[in-house]
Amino acid sequence: MNTDTIIKSNCMLGAVCGDICGSIFEWDNINFKLPEQSLMNPDCKFTDDSVMTIAVAAGIKNAIQKVSTNWLNDLSEEEIIFNEIQSSMRQVGTKYRNAGYGGGFYRWLMSENPKPYNSWGNGSAMRASYAGWTANSLEEAERLGEISARVTHNHPEGIKGAKVTAGCIFILKNGGDKDAIRKYASKYYDINFKLDEIRESYTFDVSCQGTVPYSIVSFLEAKDFADTISNAISIGGDSDTLAAIAGSIAEAYYPVSDKMKKYTVSKLDDYLTTLLNDSIVCLK
Repeated sequence: MNTDTIIKSNCMLGAVCGDICGSIFEWDNINFKLPEQSLMNPDCKFTDDSVMTIAVAAGIKNAIQKVSTNWLNDLSEEEIIFNEIQSSMRQVGTKYRNAGYGGGFYRWLMSENPKPYNSWGNGSAMRASYAGWTANSLEEAERLGEISARVTHNHPEGIKGAKVTAGCIFILKNGGDKDAIRKYASKYYDINFKLDEIRESYTFDVSCQGTVPYSIVSFLEAKDFADTISNAISIGGDSDTLAAIAGSIAEAYYPVSDKMKKYTVSKLDDYLTTLLNDSIVCLK
């Protein structure tokens, strides 16, 4: 498959790249930083984080083509977005039943009558990046993040994680800087810490509140995109999801090297690559 559109784009590879690079460290944590080349390990693979990031992107893309530009003011159109995201998540998710989903999400995925299950898990944040990229306003980014979360993660913390991730991406893609992100994220989370202060004590945490602020600080302390991923992995814990969230945010500020882009795409199959490509094309 021709992947030129994805390689040349400057969006929607950040979360997938972070997920893939962090995949081998989720159950084999490290507490030190790696250079870019060492992040691109041949044993890395995509996980449920990449699958759901791409699935949500496809769902939002499909929905935006069906609703009006004033959908924020119409609950019936918001329902269309919700349903399209839900449908895409289930369609794509069931193709990758062994991608590494949590128990609650897997039961939702396999249910004949899926309902949100009040999750506060970090899955809502890791899959929210397209909401930030496609939105035309911060309010729209946050709402799309919220809707994508509510499909499964309708707990306030699950919703907040997705909203803030999408909001950070929107701010950065529109020229915001790290000070703007620090000010924005501080309204929702305590990010007044250094990674060096928590690296030794941080433990595995799948909650949004135990993941999103650390992913944001991984970006704030970084010197480039690869350094953001390295920061997130070096914390330990849920490494692939930390890196997926951090990478989704960092990509809106830092360029991703062509080498890292090609590595990331090489780890995806044709089906996921096609969905990702179609979603990126619709952003242009």
